[in-house]
Amino acid sequence: MINDLNKFSMDFFRLDGKVAVVTGGNTGLGQAYAVALAKAGADLVIPTYDNNWDETRVLIEAERKRVVFVQADLTKKEDRSKVINTAIDNYGKIDILINNAGTIRRTPLLEYKDEDWNAVMDINLNAVYFLSQEAAKVMVEQGHGKIINVASMLSFQGGKFVPPYTASKHGVAGITKAFANELACKNIQVNAIAPGYIKTANTAPIRADEKRNSEILSRIPAEKWADPFDLMGTIVFLSSRASDYVNGHILAVDGGWLVR
Repeated sequence: MINDLNKFSMDFFRLDGKVAVVTGGNTGLGQAYAVALAKAGADLVIPTYDNNWDETRVLIEAERKRVVFVQADLTKKEDRSKVINTAIDNYGKIDILINNAGTIRRTPLLEYKDEDWNAVMDINLNAVYFLSQEAAKVMVEQGHGKIINVASMLSFQGGKFVPPYTASKHGVAGITKAFANELACKNIQVNAIAPGYIKTANTAPIRADEKRNSEILSRIPAEKWADPFDLMGTIVFLSSRASDYVNGHILAVDGGWLVR
């Protein structure tokens, strides 16, 4: 037993020599995930919908890590293939995939348009499934890998005015479990992180609404919104050797929202 315990090292949390793909890693939480992985030692590929990536490049290169950006629409098969090929062409492998890219459109249920439903489901769920499937093929050949999906508090709850977002995030939780069941025996761990209420550009309108902001804070035992850096340690853990026996789990980082 003592010898087994001595095998553990803080180096288990290091990602030196690893290659991570972080979708939507140029802004918000995605940027925090990408920088955290770079700080832990990983090189990166960051697919983005636009080419607004200068700030993220500076942050990652400050850690003396490599980063390759690729402009891609993840709802398109050819662009998903471009992401996988970019990683292989530049690094020869994919150790970690973070499915962070997503969108939300708020409208009352009875007014919700078909095109808005489809747009949200395409990026939040379909892109996650198809990109994970392609990355998993590479990881199976390598004999290892980590896939981390970004779920939500609405993977557990219903919400209001966001039916496709809720459906897609429930689906992300399901995909996480389904992939985990099939890939665990291939030494590939598939998990999800479920952020609570985080200070980002997307949540600025909610935080500016005094009544809504007060309602949210009253439900959070920590009594505060999280900053993006509050999720950086979690993403490193799920990407590292330290989480090799964690599989099919949706890890909430929510200040206690779900337990109140």
